[in-house]
Amino acid sequence: MNEDALKNLLFRLADDELIMGHRHSEWTGTAPILEEDIALSSIAQDEIGHAQAYYTLLAGLGAGQADDLAFMRKADDFRCAQLCELPKGDWASTIARQFFYDATESVRLAALTNSSYAPLAQLARKLIGEEKYHLLHARSWIRHLGHGTIESRLRLQAGLDTFYPHALGLFEPTSDEADLVADGILPPESELRDRWRAMIDPLLAESRVIIVEAPPIYGGRLGQHTGHLTKLLDDMQLVYRTDPQAEW
Repeated sequence: MNEDALKNLLFRLADDELIMGHRHSEWTGTAPILEEDIALSSIAQDEIGHAQAYYTLLAGLGAGQADDLAFMRKADDFRCAQLCELPKGDWASTIARQFFYDATESVRLAALTNSSYAPLAQLARKLIGEEKYHLLHARSWIRHLGHGTIESRLRLQAGLDTFYPHALGLFEPTSDEADLVADGILPPESELRDRWRAMIDPLLAESRVIIVEAPPIYGGRLGQHTGHLTKLLDDMQLVYRTDPQAEW
């Protein structure tokens, strides 16, 4: 088994979850209704917990301590898709991004339950239960916004248009993909992307919105990020970097 390829995959999974969790947490105290304040805060907590689980697997492979992996790396060391780092926008945009992301998570975790790397397969079987409820939340809001008012549908469509090219970046090909496939760790990203489209297209059509096809925006898996990630990390890592040896 190519251990470097496995580590790179785990960094991609962990960094996606950490940064998405942070973006979701920005709605705490400001969501449109109290129920959603609680719901999205809970989803954010789940995502950050999932990130910790992936970082813990990396720690077991000798990549470093989980907290250091989250709080001591710079932006160009992160391997999250650019979708995760973009500002949250309005509520409809947040829902569009959550739907794209959690549908991806559903497809990817289902594949990982059959991974040849037993610790990852076991973790995927645990996480997929939580992700089911994240996707249920997003699907419910897609329907609600799509069948609401003209304004809600237009705002949802705008969010889908903005985030779709970045969502394709979740399936960005990498130089170690062939090794991951050969080792039985994960299917090809193109196959996962096709499963993702088969999942999301019917609900979007039912909700009276569409996918406007656009070229994928890649780079995140190579450490190429927007300035938004740098600002996010400056805020997120400030306390830990002040005293990494502190016990909380």
